[in-house]
Amino acid sequence: MKLPNGFGTIYKLSGKRRKPWRAAVTSGWEYDEERDKLIQKRTTLGYYSTRQEALTALTEFNRQPFDLSSGSCTFQELYDRWSAEKYPAISRSNKNGYISAYKSCEMLYDKKFRELKLSQLQDVITHSDKGYPSLLRIRGLYIQLYDYAIKHDICARDYSRYVTVPKKQDNAHKRFPHRKFEAGEIQQLWEHSGIYTIDIILLLIYSGVRISELLDLRKEHVHLEERYFQVIASKTENGIRIVPIAEKVVPVWQHFLASSSEYAICSPTGKNIVYRTYHDNFKKCMQDLQMSHRIHDTRHTCISMLTQANVNPSIIKTIVGHAGAMSLTERVYTHLDTSLLIEAINKI
Repeated sequence: MKLPNGFGTIYKLSGKRRKPWRAAVTSGWEYDEERDKLIQKRTTLGYYSTRQEALTALTEFNRQPFDLSSGSCTFQELYDRWSAEKYPAISRSNKNGYISAYKSCEMLYDKKFRELKLSQLQDVITHSDKGYPSLLRIRGLYIQLYDYAIKHDICARDYSRYVTVPKKQDNAHKRFPHRKFEAGEIQQLWEHSGIYTIDIILLLIYSGVRISELLDLRKEHVHLEERYFQVIASKTENGIRIVPIAEKVVPVWQHFLASSSEYAICSPTGKNIVYRTYHDNFKKCMQDLQMSHRIHDTRHTCISMLTQANVNPSIIKTIVGHAGAMSLTERVYTHLDTSLLIEAINKI
């Protein structure tokens, strides 16, 4: 079937190929002096398994043309462009929400945005262990990125509207209640100290910080001699705080801080650790040690240990950055002397 003039062209490439059908569109004309005629210049739209798939793509392009020069733009590159425009105009809490959602999309970072399929977007939601509100933020990020991409002719079709968020995730915390690390399990962790995944677990247990707060921590905010570090970015206002460093984990901190990375916590190769990578490492570590825990159990463990050590509840809430049901009196005493916080954390 002959295609209309200016519509584009489809032809099959020779040899054995997984996607032998090429769809191309006219991107300009150039003059051929030897032949004394204008020659059509074509740009590849894509390669497809069947002629019908190529025709569908070509038809979609003619219905809603987009800038082919932006075809190589990856998910990460698009996010960088979008966030540079978006973040200066929104609140810090909204910005942190989008940043958190973006960190959950690591499996998409190097994918060409216009070639993303609905199944790839949905996989991020399906395989996430986050709760319903966090999954909604991921879908919200998709919507923002597709709006930006369509506006700038990077893609023609918006898949974000088809991504679904199962509401059953809203009850995840009820189905999987927090379980603290028992004394024997903590001892087992210490016996394997020196493995960076386990060392991070120990830092989490003996500080009560959220994993995101620890992974985002930069060296300039760690004051090892004074035995504290500063959390300057957190999911809650009370999360911005000073966290004491327990004497037990000073050697672990020293090991991490000896790296050349700008981040306080990094991989053995000196690279910043993203949440998804550490989450996978944590799950494997738990399997290897025959333990059954989630990352947030470290925070629950710290609170439990401080409570068992008879630490004042207001001090506990100050250390872990938890406002939960604070009384007026407790709020007055949240700006406690660092030495009191250090004394408390050393009790566990």
